[in-house]
Amino acid sequence: MKEAKVRLKKRGQPSSKTGRLSFCPYDGKVCCSKAQDVQLQKQFEAMNISDSSCASAVKSIICATCDPFSAKLFNVDSEPRSVPILCNSTAASSQRNDSFCSSVWQSCQDVLILNSPFAPALQSKAVVSQNATQSKLTDLWQSKSDFCNAFGGASGESSPCFQGEPVSLNKTDTLPPPKSICLEKIGNGSYINMVPHPDGSNRAFFSNLAGKIWLATIPEQDSGEVMGVDESSPFVDLTDQVYLDTSFGMMGMAFHPNFATNGRFFASFNCDKEKSPGCSGRCACNSDVGCDPSQLGSLESGEVCKYHIVVAEYSANGTASSPSVADKARPREVQRIFTLGLPFSANHGGQILFGPDDGHLYVMLGDGGSKGDPYNFAQNKKSLLGKIMRVDVDKLPSEDEMAKLDLWGNYSIPKDNPYLEDREMQPEIWAYGLRNPWRCSFDSERPSYFMCADVGQDQYEEVDIISKGGNYGWRVYEGPQEFEPQKTPGGNTSADSIDPIFPVLGYSHSNINKLGSAAISGGFFYRSQTDPCTYGSYLYGDLYASHIWAASETPRNSGNFTTSDTPFSCATDSPIKCDVVPNSNLPALEYIFSFGQDNKRDVYILTQSGVYRIVRPSRCNYACSKEVVTSRNPPASAPSHGYFLLPHSAMKLLLLLAFLLFL
Repeated sequence: MKEAKVRLKKRGQPSSKTGRLSFCPYDGKVCCSKAQDVQLQKQFEAMNISDSSCASAVKSIICATCDPFSAKLFNVDSEPRSVPILCNSTAASSQRNDSFCSSVWQSCQDVLILNSPFAPALQSKAVVSQNATQSKLTDLWQSKSDFCNAFGGASGESSPCFQGEPVSLNKTDTLPPPKSICLEKIGNGSYINMVPHPDGSNRAFFSNLAGKIWLATIPEQDSGEVMGVDESSPFVDLTDQVYLDTSFGMMGMAFHPNFATNGRFFASFNCDKEKSPGCSGRCACNSDVGCDPSQLGSLESGEVCKYHIVVAEYSANGTASSPSVADKARPREVQRIFTLGLPFSANHGGQILFGPDDGHLYVMLGDGGSKGDPYNFAQNKKSLLGKIMRVDVDKLPSEDEMAKLDLWGNYSIPKDNPYLEDREMQPEIWAYGLRNPWRCSFDSERPSYFMCADVGQDQYEEVDIISKGGNYGWRVYEGPQEFEPQKTPGGNTSADSIDPIFPVLGYSHSNINKLGSAAISGGFFYRSQTDPCTYGSYLYGDLYASHIWAASETPRNSGNFTTSDTPFSCATDSPIKCDVVPNSNLPALEYIFSFGQDNKRDVYILTQSGVYRIVRPSRCNYACSKEVVTSRNPPASAPSHGYFLLPHSAMKLLLLLAFLLFL
C-alpha cells in the first residue's frame, strides 16, 4: 500500500507549513507565522519579568499558542482560554509531587509581571483591581491550590495539558489503517445523499439529484437481504421545485434532530428564477463584495444569478399519527431558510447537516464557479461563497436583527459564532477559504472532528478538519500549494496576509490519474464493530471510483494522519451480485457520488451502480486478526479481491455529479 503522512495544525489559524521560529522554541510544523512569533516576543519583553525562572516559565506559556496541539491546550472548541491548560499532578492523580502548574506558582508567585497573562481570567477572585497592569500571582490568588484549580488540568484522551515544552503524545497509541475493505451491494438505486432516521431505527433516507427522497429499511449485517425501498413511492418528491441540469439539482438534505416529534426536515437545491416564481433572492455578485454583475459575462456566458441555491424547510406532520412513523411528507415548502443567487454555474457545494452537539444547521457553499474563483469570493469576508455557514433554524430572527446583522435568510445567528461581532465578516460564517466542499461529517465519537473534503481546481484534492473561524486558504492556496489565478477582476489576497489551515489529508491529481483529473468525496470515521480492523479510520474516495482511502490518526488525537490507498472488493455472497469491470473480476462501482452512515455506524458508498455497504473482512477472505468468526458468520468460500481500476474508456454517464467537481 502507498502511504503518505500529513499533519494537522490544530490551532485556530496556523500559517507556516514548516520552519524554525526565532523566539518560540518550535521547529517544523507550527501554528504561528514568523510575524506572530515576533509579536509574542514583544509581548514577553513588555512584561519586564526580573526573575529568570519565572521568565522562562511565562515564555513557554505564551509560546504555547504556536504548539501544533494548541487548539486542545487552549480549549478552542469550548471556552477559549488566555493560558493553556497547565499540567497539574493533583488533577492527574499522579504519584509525583510536582507539576508544571506548581512550578509556575513557585517561580512566579512573588514576581511582578506587567500585563500578566494570568490576570484576565480572575473575575471575582481577584484581590487587586481588574485594571491593574502590574501584579504578582499572590496579589491575584490566595494559594497555589486556587491558582492551579483555575489554570491546571490533566491530560486526557483528547485534551493534553501543557508541561512547559512542546506537546508530545504517546506514539504507540494508534489504530493502523485496514489492509483491505470488503463490500456488499444492497441496492441498485443511484443516490447522492444518505441520512439515518433521527429516531435511531434501522431506517435511512436516500435522495437523488433530481429531487426525490426515499425512506428505506436497512437490512441487518449477514442477513443476505437487500435494502427495503419502493422506488415508485418516494417519501417526498420535490422535482417540480428543483432545477436539474448538468450543473444543478438537489445537493443536500437534513432532518432536524427532533424530527421524530416535530417532523421538520430541510432540502438544499438549485432553482431557475425563469421557471420558478419562488426562485428569487439576493445575487452573490453585488457591490458589498466588490462584484459588478454586468462584468461577469466576460468570464462566463449566461444570465448572472439566473440560478439560485435554496435551503427550504418541509414537514412530515399530519401525514401519520406521528412523524416517527410517517412514510410520506408533503412537498409544500413550510418556509424558506436561505436563497442566494449564483454568479456562475458550478461549485455550489450545497450539503447541509445538523451539528451533533449544538443542534445548529451547517450549510456548505462552494466559491460559485468559474475557473480559479476570479472574484476571490472564498476569501471575501462579506461573501457567503466559499464558506461554511452555521445558523439557528429553531429561532426566527426579528426584523431588527435581520437588518442589523444583514442576514441572508430566515434564521438566527448562534451567540458563539466566531464573527458575530465582527463588522468586516458576515455573521453566518463558521469557516471560509473553501473551493467546493463535497461531503462533510462529524466524527460520532469525537464531534470536534468536523471533517470536510474540498474539491480542488487542477492539482490537489484535500480533506480539512474544520475549526471555528478557520481559513482554509483557497484561492491563495490549492491544498498545500500556492495557487496562481489566471484572472483576478475581484482582486488578490496575498499569502502573507492570511493564516491558512492546511489539509490533514489529500492527494495530487497526477498521482492517481494519468489524465490529471480527480474529484474527492468526503466520508466518515468508521465507528462500526462490523469490521474491527477498519474501526477508527477515516474513509474517503474519488469520483472515478478507482480509489478508496483509509486514514488513521497516528497517534490518536494527534492530528497526524497516515493514509493508505486501500484495496477493496465485493463479497461473493453479496445480496445483489456485483457487476465487474470488463476483463476482470473487480466490482464496477462506476462513479462514487458520496458516502453514508446509518444509526449503527456502518458506512455506505453511494455510487452510480448502486448502494454498497462495508461488511466483515472474512466475507472477502480478507484477514483481520480482530474479527471473531463464528458459525453464524463463516468466511466466504472464495476470494474476490484487488484494486478496482476503472479504465477511462468506461467513464460514461457523467451527468450525475461530475458537473460540479471539475471547474
